[in-house]
Amino acid sequence: MSLFHFLDERTPLKGRLALSVEYDGTSYCGWQRLKHAPSVQGALEKALGKIAGTDITVHCSGRTDSGVHATRQIAHFDPPVARSEKAWVFGGNANLPRDIAIRWIREVPDDFHSRFKALARRYRYVILNQPSRPVLERANATWCRDPLDADAMHQAAQVLVGEHDFSSFRAAGCQSKTPWRHLHFIEVHRHGPLVVVDLQANAFLHHMVRNIVGALVTVGRGEQGTDHIARLLALKDRTLGDVTAPGCGLHFVDTVYDEVWQLPKEPLGPNLLAFLGEWTGERPLPDCPMVAYRRGQPIAADVEEQMRRRLGRC
Repeated sequence: MSLFHFLDERTPLKGRLALSVEYDGTSYCGWQRLKHAPSVQGALEKALGKIAGTDITVHCSGRTDSGVHATRQIAHFDPPVARSEKAWVFGGNANLPRDIAIRWIREVPDDFHSRFKALARRYRYVILNQPSRPVLERANATWCRDPLDADAMHQAAQVLVGEHDFSSFRAAGCQSKTPWRHLHFIEVHRHGPLVVVDLQANAFLHHMVRNIVGALVTVGRGEQGTDHIARLLALKDRTLGDVTAPGCGLHFVDTVYDEVWQLPKEPLGPNLLAFLGEWTGERPLPDCPMVAYRRGQPIAADVEEQMRRRLGRC
C-alpha cells in the first residue's frame, strides 16, 4: 500500500462524495455541530462551503466526544457543484484549521451512507504509563503514573467480546434507543511505556470506550481482580461503574465498509503507533446478522426483526 496518491485536478467529481478526515479533537466539542462551541463538523462544512460557494452538510460514520481524536473519520456529502479531487482536498485543507485535515476524497454511489453502511468502528486508547507527566504526548495520550498490569487488563476485557447489554458502560445522557452492541474484539498490550487498548464493534454507546478503559485501569492498578469487568457487565448499571477515562487518549482509527464501496485503504492511526505494523484494519468480521444486513445479504425475517429491536439503526 502506497502512502502517496496523485490528485486529479482536471476531472470534476460528480454525485455523492466520501472523504476521510483526520483531526486533533483537543479544541473541539466533538464531531457534531453545535451552536455554542466549536466542532469538527462545523469547521469541515465551512471549509467545503468555501470551495462550493454555498452551504454544505456533511454526514459522518460515527460521532466523537469532546477532546477525542480521529485518524480515519469517514464522512460523505452531496456537492452542489462539481469540483476536481485536488480542488476539494487542497482547497478544503487550505480553509481548515491546522488541527483538521482531509486525507482523500472519492466518488461513491448515491446509496452509500457513511453511517448506515458501516460494518464496524474501531478505536485505540493510548495510555502513557510512566512516573513523570508527559510532554510531547500530553495531547494525544492519557497519563497514568501507577504501574499497570496490561496482561491482567487484557484478560479481564475478554468477557466483553460478543453481543451484550453495555448499560454499565454507557453515559447517563446516552441517546441510543438500545444498550446492546456487538464488540468484535478488544486487546490490551504494552509497548514500552505505552499501554494500548484496541477495540472494534458494530457501533459504540456514548462514552462506552472511555468507561471500559476507566474500569480496565482499575484492574491494571490491582485495585480490582480480573473478574471486575464481568461483574460490571452483569450489573447493567452505570452508577455502579468506574470513572470515565479522559478523552485525550482516545483515537477513532477506522470505519470498516464492505469492499463493494472501494474506499481507499489507509494506515491505522495514530502515527504514534505506526511501529505496530498493522497498516490497515483488515481483520475478519464476525458472522452475525448486523454484518450480513449491512452487506445486503439475506437473513431470516425473525432474525432481522430481533436485530432491529435489540440493536436499532446504529
